[in-house]
Amino acid sequence: MHGVHEAGVPGVFGEVRDAGRTWRGACGVADVTTGRPVESGMRQRVGSITKTFTAAAVMRQAERGRVGLDAPIGDYLPRLVPGERGRRVTVRMLLNHTSGISDYLPYAFPSLRGMPAVPDVSPGSLDDNRFRRFRPAELIEMGLTAPPAGEPGGPAGVYSNTNYLLLGRLLEHLTGTTAEECITRDVIERAGLRHTEFPVGPHIKGPHSRMYEALYGLIDPPRDYSVYDMSWVGPAAALVSVMEDLNRFYGKLLAGEIVSRSSLEQMQRTVPVRALDGSTIDYGLGLQKVTTPGCGTFWGHEGTVWGAGTTSLTRADGGRQMSVAVNLIRWNKADSSGRPQPHPIDGALSSLYRQAMCGGQDAPAPA
Repeated sequence: MHGVHEAGVPGVFGEVRDAGRTWRGACGVADVTTGRPVESGMRQRVGSITKTFTAAAVMRQAERGRVGLDAPIGDYLPRLVPGERGRRVTVRMLLNHTSGISDYLPYAFPSLRGMPAVPDVSPGSLDDNRFRRFRPAELIEMGLTAPPAGEPGGPAGVYSNTNYLLLGRLLEHLTGTTAEECITRDVIERAGLRHTEFPVGPHIKGPHSRMYEALYGLIDPPRDYSVYDMSWVGPAAALVSVMEDLNRFYGKLLAGEIVSRSSLEQMQRTVPVRALDGSTIDYGLGLQKVTTPGCGTFWGHEGTVWGAGTTSLTRADGGRQMSVAVNLIRWNKADSSGRPQPHPIDGALSSLYRQAMCGGQDAPAPA
């Protein structure tokens, strides 16, 4: 953690669990102006880690027979997803990003269109939308009217937040409550999480760090976006949590205590998915698979929102867990062609993850 801080991250904190032992640590500052130190128990906007919670809530509805994973989404939301697309896109395709539905983010944040290549990107949309209250339906419409990202049900997927906003509307249709209420009742409370919640309004309750967005060097010095209306992501990425809760959640999920063993097996069937940064990830139903040479297979998710990054991974046997948060994101400055370039933070974080996941400095780096 000291190496990550020295490389340029203001604050980093996390928790590692192994065979009944728990280590918590933090390094750096939560506020670069006051020097307030970062602490291991601080709350964090955990971004797309929210997707595992949403997927688990959908799986619990499937276990009750209220929804079929291979049923067309148009059977449940005919007005939102009408016509041929509603007939071809299934619930499973939304969960594993093989729906072919495009992400709405470039349309909700037009000044960011083109990321991660950044020659024409500017931070204007970040400030314009700080207190904007989006309706899920308008974001979904942006994604549905955009050019398709691919054919429904293809062998590979394209990561899209639109999929998970649709799953949020599906949960509302099935339960008669908001998606946030359903996920809280069926997943967060079931897991016994005490510091995990969907925010109400733009502020985070409880002790937390400021969250600094660099936007590939376009915001210099990085700007604090810890105060932000999270309606732009909702059940796709809005959760606030702590590292202890994340480890507890993924531990219980992989132990079959949140969804059934058969549901967990479904969640762990992966396809290659192109992530928002252009990389390819192994993605199941709301779960990412990470393979480490010599250290085993890990399951979990990573998440970023403006100014905050979080990674939570649990080894397949549940024996070792890692949850790490940073309060600076998109630190890689772009070259003259607009492509983000390597930064010392990259190697420092890789070293931290290696030790946290594998237990030693000499362990091979995760793939």
